[in-house]
Amino acid sequence: MVIAAPASGSGKTTVATGLMAALRSRGFDVSPHKVGPDYIDPGYHALASGRPGRNLDPWLVGEERVVPLFLHGSDGSDVAVIEGVMGLFDGKGDTDFASTAHVARLLNAPVVLVVDAAKQSRSVAALVHGFATFDPRVRFGGVILNRIGSDRHEELCRAALGEVPVLGAIRRDDAVETPSRHLGLIPAAEREAEALAAVARLGELMARSCDLDALARLAATAPPLHGLRWTTGRPSPTVTARPVVAVAGGAAFTFDYAEHVELLRACGADVAVFDPLRDERLPEGTGAIVIGGGFPELYVAELAANQALCREIEAFDGPIAAECAGLLYLGEELDGRRMCGRIPARARMTAKLTLGYREAVAGPSLLTRPGERYRGHEFHRTTVDPPGSLFGELGGYGDARLTASYLHLHWAGAPKLAQRLVSSSRSPSVLR
Repeated sequence: MVIAAPASGSGKTTVATGLMAALRSRGFDVSPHKVGPDYIDPGYHALASGRPGRNLDPWLVGEERVVPLFLHGSDGSDVAVIEGVMGLFDGKGDTDFASTAHVARLLNAPVVLVVDAAKQSRSVAALVHGFATFDPRVRFGGVILNRIGSDRHEELCRAALGEVPVLGAIRRDDAVETPSRHLGLIPAAEREAEALAAVARLGELMARSCDLDALARLAATAPPLHGLRWTTGRPSPTVTARPVVAVAGGAAFTFDYAEHVELLRACGADVAVFDPLRDERLPEGTGAIVIGGGFPELYVAELAANQALCREIEAFDGPIAAECAGLLYLGEELDGRRMCGRIPARARMTAKLTLGYREAVAGPSLLTRPGERYRGHEFHRTTVDPPGSLFGELGGYGDARLTASYLHLHWAGAPKLAQRLVSSSRSPSVLR
């Protein structure tokens, strides 16, 4: 089932994460998914469900891969909960492409609309009627009323909705709010104990506020999906050794898609996670480095203090793939603090939010070939000077051993990226 809403800020993440936790407590094996490119919500989904949070984004991976990726991620589960993005019909530009409705149609999954009922009562029915009838291809399953103020408020809303299934009514409770900052929620990996406690509270809230049995029955109405599960493929039989790919993790680098590590392993690599905040050396035998997104600007002092690791990365002569936060970390400075110096650029925080889907034509680099076209997204409040030219106006830096830019890519949409990285991390003597 898909958890959607009329607009951002209605409570989708609260409801979706809480339902995952509540259903898991009931004994369900819950598969968690998120529509769109967001990295942060899937971290909470993973805590709630005990399974990797996975993204479903037609823009990043192509709509033909949405069902295969869903089948891959949900394999062996009892129920799948898919959190939507923005408003139900909000997609790229003036279309509903890559919207929650688009993904719901691709999966033929029932939609539960989370409605913020604060400051309204009978008007809820008009709102719900519009969303339920706007696109008849979307299977509308019912509503969950959020921010209900009292028993009387709930009665008025239910009466106005008439025969519309009300699957839950959640009272206002500031204690279950998850903290946020300049780019949205704080990632779960940065506040592990608090995040676990918050997820537990959300599960308890949904268990007492929602009809879990009715929701499970609704999810069971989704028909079987036909098609092949997405697969990472198999390593080449010519591989005689597995190179080590070091992947940055820890509190400063939390942005990653689960399929990336799966692809690296399938291409014949061993993956070792290192924390640039704490580890003074790269993992033993590192043959390639991947540094994804995150919030290095919040840990700039700690990153700068770990100059032993910065110097090792600067001197590393193997392949490095970096996105957004990784680009900042590889530069000479971030907000005046020395970073790795692998890229001749300085970065700083700004007040401007850069956010949105992007399509870019690549130049030559470790992962890209001239003229190749990629779809990705940007999500940052920083700037790099000079910006570089790897992806034209989007900037970025590249050479035979480096791809670094602001562009976030989903490698499931371009598996050749993982193959190129792993292949370049092997010396000729490793291959037959």
